[in-house]
Amino acid sequence: MHRIPRDRTLDSTIALMGDPYRFISNRCRRYRSDLFETRLLLRKTICMTGPEAARLFYDPSRFVRRGAMPKAVQKTLLGVGGVQGLDDEAHRQRKQMFMSLMTPERIEQLVQLTAAEWEIRAHGWTAMGEVSLYPELHSLLTRAACAWAGVPLADSEVDARTREIAALFDHAGSVGLRHFWSRWARKRADGWAADIVEQIRGGRIHPPEQSAAHVIAWHRDLNGELLTPQIAAVELINVIRPTVAVSVYMVFVAHALHAHPKVREMLQAGDDGYVGRFVQEVRRYYPFFPAVAARTRQAFEWNGYHFLAGRRVLLDLYGTNQDPRTWERPEDFEPERFRRSDESPFDFIPQGGGDHHVDHRCPGEWIAIELMKQAADFLTRRMSYDVPEQDLRIEWSRLPALPHSRFVISNVRM
Repeated sequence: MHRIPRDRTLDSTIALMGDPYRFISNRCRRYRSDLFETRLLLRKTICMTGPEAARLFYDPSRFVRRGAMPKAVQKTLLGVGGVQGLDDEAHRQRKQMFMSLMTPERIEQLVQLTAAEWEIRAHGWTAMGEVSLYPELHSLLTRAACAWAGVPLADSEVDARTREIAALFDHAGSVGLRHFWSRWARKRADGWAADIVEQIRGGRIHPPEQSAAHVIAWHRDLNGELLTPQIAAVELINVIRPTVAVSVYMVFVAHALHAHPKVREMLQAGDDGYVGRFVQEVRRYYPFFPAVAARTRQAFEWNGYHFLAGRRVLLDLYGTNQDPRTWERPEDFEPERFRRSDESPFDFIPQGGGDHHVDHRCPGEWIAIELMKQAADFLTRRMSYDVPEQDLRIEWSRLPALPHSRFVISNVRM
């Protein structure tokens, strides 16, 4: 039996916050191991990286999600009572509710709604000197996501709702005032969504039957009961928030196009296969979500290591996507690596691993891919722009990580 390497510091919370995406993989290299133990918020935690660790992490006989995520994340990013914290049959039944929204036809409808917002926004950008892309994408995606989800959104409330939705993911990993703003935004967003659910149930608004608002409002749990308005609100936000969060990936699409001019030329040629490979490489290469959490269901042994029951475990998403055992020259941006067709659901995990239908893998992953493809099309073939001098270095200590300048464009032409 091997002893799990232990981090030498009393508590690693500050170190994790200082470099959330590379914290686990850097220490695993230091200890020459796929896992190590440390304390985070004074709680013993095992951190793991790599495809073998991911395969273990998504074994439902060994791990549960209930009670794994810190309260600060539940109170901001995820909400309380949502699908991310469920296990076993309760999780599978709730997950199917989300998967029913992810048909090709429904995703195509979202793509069309987003395209219309791109057209409106881009034409407006032509009259502006400089445009900060990241916040502009928040508004664009909030409008499209709400329309697609069947959520009424008046023009007068777009700005306020956009700020609240964006704060759920843009400030969740912060400390101080930004974190408290995220908590306040969560209360506001949940209250807004709960009111929509109650209006649907009361017959005062009538979203399309296939929309997220309708499906979630009338979803019944394992006991045949409607979800409480509060939990239904969390799940409705769990449709809108991740869609708006694709803005992070879209900024990285723009960043990659600027950093790799030859890639832009390939995309302008209109090769449908290449745009798919490009988007996947953006998802592999750039940081999006650093890690996911679970708890051991029971004591077990794995690869000669003993795991105690109830121990919190973090799986390194970003580091696994950069693992040199899986990816040749992972530090290079190379879309052609995705010509291969043998990817495992455990070696490429930017939005979680395993099976979409039964595991805790993001059900909106296909939405992210299609919206990123659309962003690549607009930024290479349907508009042109200049990239003024700015600080495009990635801010690694930030959650989510972004270019320092948030990517500014100027002189937009349609």
